Amino acid sequence: MMEVISFVALAAGLIIGLGAVGACIGIGIMGSKYLESAARQPELMGELQTKMFLLAGLIDAAFIIGTGIALWFATTNPFLAQLAQIAK
Repeated sequence: MMEVISFVALAAGLIIGLGAVGACIGIGIMGSKYLESAARQPELMGELQTKMFLLAGLIDAAFIIGTGIALWFATTNPFLAQLAQIAK
């Protein structure tokens, strides 16, 4: 039983950590491409900025959803009830 709890804590840490790293890398690459595009075609800067902020919000939303799922598993573990039934 304690092994499952420790693995859930490890999995939650990995979900949050890898999600944060992925979101940071994605937003960094997108920001650099936005600056590159705005430097090449300044007349499209407003349109590109709108799309960049929309995508930045979607990338952050995916990370926040992953964090919520990880915290849900960490606080109310759905696997413990199944293990208790198996142990009986």
